Parts: sequence; C-alpha cells; structure tokens
Amino acid sequence: MSVVALIPAAGCGRRFGPGVRKQFLHLGGRPVVVRTLEIFQNHPLIDKIFLIVPADETDCCRQEIVAGYGLAKIAGVVSGGEERQDSVANGLFACGSEADDIVVIHDGVRPMFPAEKLGQVILMARQNGACIVGVPVKDTLKEVAGGVICGTPDRSRLWQAQTPQAFRYDIIRRAYEAALEGGVRATDDAALVERLGVKVRMIEGSYRNIKITTPEDLLLAEAFLAAAGELGP
Repeated sequence: MSVVALIPAAGCGRRFGPGVRKQFLHLGGRPVVVRTLEIFQNHPLIDKIFLIVPADETDCCRQEIVAGYGLAKIAGVVSGGEERQDSVANGLFACGSEADDIVVIHDGVRPMFPAEKLGQVILMARQNGACIVGVPVKDTLKEVAGGVICGTPDRSRLWQAQTPQAFRYDIIRRAYEAALEGGVRATDDAALVERLGVKVRMIEGSYRNIKITTPEDLLLAEAFLAAAGELGP
C-alpha cells in the first residue's frame, strides 16, 4: 500500500495582483511551494509526490523546483486545469495509484502544516477511508443575504476545513468521476467524497496552517517562521 501526495499549485494568484503566482513567491529564502513540498519529501510515510502546476510552468518546475531543490520523491509534474478541482482531477488520473493506496491532497500554498500531524491523517485514512484536518471556528458566524443577517449557525458544531485531506484512492477517484459526470463543483475534496455517502473523519489541525492567498498571509507566515527561528535562507 503506497502513500501518494498530490500537491495542487496551479493557481494564478488573483488576490496578489496580475502576473503574480503566489506559490513561487519566496518565504524565508525559499519558494512557498518548495517549503510545502519539503513537508512531504522529508516524511517517511510518503512514497511519491505529484506536483500540479500551471501548464506553462511544468518545464521550469522540473528544473528549478524538482532538480534545483533535490526533491527526489517527486514522481511527476502535472499540468493543472482551470480551477483547483480540475487540477486535482488531473493529478488523480496521472498518479497511477492502486485502489488501496492512500492519496494525500495538500494545497501547495499551505507551507506551515506541522509535519508531525501528517502521520495521523494517513493512519486515519487507512482505517476509515477518508480523513481531513481542520480547526474549530473561533468567531461567531452569520448567514447574510442582501446585506441582512438571516441566521446564526451554532458555532460549537462548525469547523474550518484545511488540507491535507487523505483518502483511499478508489474512494477519491470515484468521487471525482461522479462529480465530473454530474457537473458538480466543490471547494474541497471532502465535499465530493461526502456526496458518495462516505463518512469523512475530521482531526484537529493547526491555526498556523494558513493558506497563503493574500500579501497579508505571506507576512503572517513570515512571522510564524521568525518566531520559530526558521526565517533563514
């Protein structure tokens, strides 16, 4: 039973501004996506990694990211799609995994995930077929329509979903195939698995496991690294 990591990093970085691809910005001396990849490169349970990047960046990534940083576990650099869901689908169909393999999907712009939690996610996926990480929401949430509050959900039952999200390969592939056939779009992988009636386990992640989508997020990640003494080159 192999454990394969899919790292979608094909976003265009709209919130950073035109022409800026956040996954390649430097964080503490290395590209954001490299810091993310190193979590999986250095973990003993990960057998192979597939990096999913914009189609026009595949050759550059093979040379500057894979070879340049000695990321030997990367078994393939895959062209991404129009949206994240399309990119992950490309990775799933390219990785050639067996039904019982575990596939771990992790956003390329989440470089702060604590590596010591990765084993828990993989173990839970092996035992239950599907597991994701998340954190309980801290703030009161409001449902709003037309600028008017129409509901206040019970915060005690609400969690903020993060990645990594890990699944048995046959489950996640079936979920993506069903979504493709039904024209269903979702913002995370677990939502597609839930449509199959599969129970997805949630384990607590970390509030530091931020997704870098704005310049402020990059500053926050730098502050986390500085506090840990890891802001060097």
